[in-house]
Amino acid sequence: MTDKISAYSTAEPIAPIKGTNSNAVVTDKPPQGENSAASVAASQTGDTVTLTNSARSLQKIEETVAKAPVVNAAKVAAVKHAINAGTYQIDAGHIADKLLQFERGLK
Repeated sequence: MTDKISAYSTAEPIAPIKGTNSNAVVTDKPPQGENSAASVAASQTGDTVTLTNSARSLQKIEETVAKAPVVNAAKVAAVKHAINAGTYQIDAGHIADKLLQFERGLK
């Protein structure tokens, strides 16, 4: 069985037992050979996670952003065409304003 969050096998040690000096570890599996009702009930119950509507929305947004291209190919093509045609205009004042705005945002 694989833990979907961390991709670690539940057969692997999870964490050392706190408050002890032993090297014992805690795992999700009961000791072998133990078939008591408590261990069977414990193995059938599991943790559940319930996401809020906000969390679901954020998850959908994250998926959408991950699918979006990093570069706007149409805009890059338009700028290349304008540069090659010699019609690309640079507004130095606008660039300076944006640089200053960015610099102020860093403080």
